[in-house]
Amino acid sequence: MSDLGVKVDAPPKLERLRINEIFHSLQGEADAVGFPTVFVRLTGCPLRCQYCDTEYAFHSGDWYDLETLVEQVRSFGAKHVCVTGGEPLAQPNCLKLLARLCDEGFNVSLETSGAMNIADVDSRVSRVVDVKTPGSREAGRNLTANFDLLTPRDQVKFVICSREDFDWSKAYLEEHGLQQRCQVLFSPSYTQVSPTALAEWILADRLQVRFQLQLHKILWGDVPGK
Repeated sequence: MSDLGVKVDAPPKLERLRINEIFHSLQGEADAVGFPTVFVRLTGCPLRCQYCDTEYAFHSGDWYDLETLVEQVRSFGAKHVCVTGGEPLAQPNCLKLLARLCDEGFNVSLETSGAMNIADVDSRVSRVVDVKTPGSREAGRNLTANFDLLTPRDQVKFVICSREDFDWSKAYLEEHGLQQRCQVLFSPSYTQVSPTALAEWILADRLQVRFQLQLHKILWGDVPGK
């Protein structure tokens, strides 16, 4: 009720997300590697992978309403947008952000840990889903129900921490038929596995996966916001 005793509608609640950083760089991983891309890094993650390079995103961040966020993304003039974290799907409004970015005509990708349900992610989004290896110390968090939802426009990513991780990943691929569902990426854990060693393991075993390095780390090192 207003001061005059007249019933008034409450103002609409803003659709907000907590954002750790927004920046413009080259995509360093997955299928869009090399394209100028706006990265929207959401705050928070329920996992604690031992090789995580974005621990600074676990807690710090500012709140943005959806309209302001989309406008800031648009200001960079890039066609590609990557929504990442942390774990972006830990914030429910991430789904609305993804859909809105697609509506705006961006090529949208989502980087997710594989521990969150991807069923409600907009079908226009390219989903890059981690498969956590034993070396990550979070292999028990893999949500295998996600695998049935994968399409050829999606990718699964294995970060390989050791030869044991590589052998485990080969068996996991076979067990879940992932190569028949989407593109499979193998990446060496930064400083833990030699890129040359991983490349040689893939070739020696005739493994039909895509080898990838983190382009941004080759260019700028382990620098946040690059």
